[in-house]
Amino acid sequence: MDTLRLAIVGYGKIARDQHHPAIANDPRHRLTAVASRNASVPEVANFESLEALLEQGPEIDAVSLCTPAGVRTQQARLAMAHGKHVMLEKPPGATLAEIETLREDAERHGVTLFASWHSRHAHGVAGAKRWLAERQVRRVDIEWKEDVRVWHPGQAWIWQPGGMGVFDPGINALSIATAILPRPFHLVDAQLQVPGNCQTPIAASLDFVDGENVPIHAEFDFRQQGTPPIWEIHVETDAGRMTLEAGGRRLLIDGKLQQEGPDAEYAGLYARFAELIAEGRSDVDVSPFRHVADSLMLGYRHTVEDFIE
Repeated sequence: MDTLRLAIVGYGKIARDQHHPAIANDPRHRLTAVASRNASVPEVANFESLEALLEQGPEIDAVSLCTPAGVRTQQARLAMAHGKHVMLEKPPGATLAEIETLREDAERHGVTLFASWHSRHAHGVAGAKRWLAERQVRRVDIEWKEDVRVWHPGQAWIWQPGGMGVFDPGINALSIATAILPRPFHLVDAQLQVPGNCQTPIAASLDFVDGENVPIHAEFDFRQQGTPPIWEIHVETDAGRMTLEAGGRRLLIDGKLQQEGPDAEYAGLYARFAELIAEGRSDVDVSPFRHVADSLMLGYRHTVEDFIE
């Protein structure tokens, strides 16, 4: 397969820290251009907008959209109309409905659309899915807690409509849960803590059940201070307790380490993107995003103290 010529659109922290290194280390991809208002990258073509890149830039095969979700749909539609394959950072859009438009566009233009969920590519996730497939799940507990000032410094957009607040990291947990659990599940209760000066929650307590009434509880919190983040999923089964730690990098069974690997989630994303393009397919799974939408629709909002950066 020929090397895919890629452009990154929106060169912020996630693009700099994760996307660019993953592309650089994968011989199937080559970073050819960047479109960003606030950053430029040496040794590639740089543009202030996707429009300028498509009109004036070098030939590219695909774009990786790392811009805020609110502008991503317009950019994805433009790229696909120009015959480019598109990878969407999570979440894949600002609303569920617009993603259906993108799905139709990809089919009409004959290009690949990839709604990416990086946490699904954490080292222990595939093993967890295989292990659970042969067990009876009895209960699931998810704990996803981090300090917003450390992980999202100065990012005011996260508190605005569409920014998702604590669901920005929480959706990573939901992306793993929807991948590893053997049955679909749905929300039955959501308690959201929303700072008085924000539009999105700083913490959330969620209860789900699956088709066999297995309880699934999740606690998301942006106020974890002074200790490392907690990114864990615990599953009680008829054959013991399975745990994913460190966002899925470590897999344990009854407290005994089974698998542990490096942080290579974005390498997995780009390998998957290349595979989809080679096969002429798209992957647009919105199940984690649907759970967030349900939580924001069904959740009871508790006003808490203002958030001050």
